[in-house]
Amino acid sequence: MVLFHWRRDAFIGLLGAALFSALAAQASSQLAADKGCYACHGAYRRADAPAFDSLSRRLGRLKGNPAAEKDFVEKYNQGEFLEHIEAHERISRESASLLIHWLVEGAK
Repeated sequence: MVLFHWRRDAFIGLLGAALFSALAAQASSQLAADKGCYACHGAYRRADAPAFDSLSRRLGRLKGNPAAEKDFVEKYNQGEFLEHIEAHERISRESASLLIHWLVEGAK
């Protein structure tokens, strides 16, 4: 009987993790929409702004390296290497972290 409970609990934990992962990806896509990111980086992007797929390919090199991802978020918020784009500097650190992580993970 104890084994059954362990398997059930493990299954529920795995199911919860999968659901959280799916919701996190959806939330980041929705967050990008809410923050207006698609206006510059979406299908009808500004000429000088890279598309999400291009950004995701570039940031994919940070996958599995949380310290490098955190460093990128800090530089993003400060506008250090992005020509001080006001929309980037205005976004909260928490939102920037979610969006950058979404891109690092493939923006799916």
